[in-house]
Amino acid sequence: MALTLLSSCTVFGQLSPTAAWTVTSSNAYRVTANITYLTANNYEAKLDVYSRTDSSTPHPTLVNIHGGGWVGGTKEAAILTLLPWLEMGWNVVNVEYRLARVSLAPAAVEDCLCALRWVAANAKTYGFDTSRIVTTGGSAGGHLSLTTGMITEAAGLDRQCPGVALPKVAAIVNWYGITDVVDLLDGPNRKSYAVAWLSSMVNREEISRRVSPLSYVTSALPPILTIHGDADPTVPYTHALRLHEALTKAGVPNQLHTVPGGKHGGFTDEQRLKAFVAIRAFLEQNKLPVTP
Repeated sequence: MALTLLSSCTVFGQLSPTAAWTVTSSNAYRVTANITYLTANNYEAKLDVYSRTDSSTPHPTLVNIHGGGWVGGTKEAAILTLLPWLEMGWNVVNVEYRLARVSLAPAAVEDCLCALRWVAANAKTYGFDTSRIVTTGGSAGGHLSLTTGMITEAAGLDRQCPGVALPKVAAIVNWYGITDVVDLLDGPNRKSYAVAWLSSMVNREEISRRVSPLSYVTSALPPILTIHGDADPTVPYTHALRLHEALTKAGVPNQLHTVPGGKHGGFTDEQRLKAFVAIRAFLEQNKLPVTP
C-alpha cells in the first residue's frame, strides 16, 4: 500500500496541476447528458449537467448558453469552453434552446429562463448552490446569458414553465453578446441572423425590445462582466459600450474587458488567457470561488 501511494505521488509530481486535474476529473464529476428540461412546439429542449461527485455540499454552478445567432450552434460545440470552470470545481449546466427554424423570438429567451428554473427545481439532486449561479455564453449565448440573469418573472417570459421561483443570478459573464436587438434589424448595423430570428412578424420591433438586455437595466441587477473585441464585425462593439454605460449609470457593479483588435471570438491564446484572468478577478471581487 505504501509503495503504491509513493508511486502515485511520484507520477502526479511529474504532471502540471492542470494535467493532474485532467487525469482525476473523471472521478470528481458525473456527466448527465441530454436531460429534457422543456417541451415546447413539439421540441424537446435539452441540457447537460456536469456535477461534482466528490462532495455532498452544494457547489457554485455555471449555466452556459451556446451562441450561433439564435439560428445555429449546439451545446456540444461549447464543451471545451467549460474546462476552466470545471477546473475551478464548479458544477456546469450546458443549455440548448429552440433555434429560429423551430420557433422565432422570443422562444430562445423563454427557454433559457426555463432552464434557470429547472436548475432551481433540481438543486438538491445535482448539488447546485442556487445562491451562487453564474450565467455565461458567447454572441447569441452572451445575449441569452444577459437576459437569463436580468429578466425577472414580472416580464412574463417564464410562463411556459411554471414552478419554483426564478433564482437570482449571482453574476453574468457576457462574451460579446447582443444588447440591443432592435439595432440589428435595420440600418447600418443590420444583421441577417437577427432578421431571421424576428422574421416578418408585424410586431417584431416590440418583441425585439422585449428581448433586449438594455430594456432590463435596473439597480437590482447582479454584477456583470462583458468581454468584447473592439473590431467585432458580427456584434458591434458599441453594444458592449452602451451596456457598460447604462449599467454604470444605474449603479450596477460591472466591468468591460475590451480585447484590442479582437474580432467576433477567435481570440488569440494570449487574448483568451487575459480574458480568463479578468474573469477570475471578477469572481473574486464578487465573492465567488476560483479554486475547488
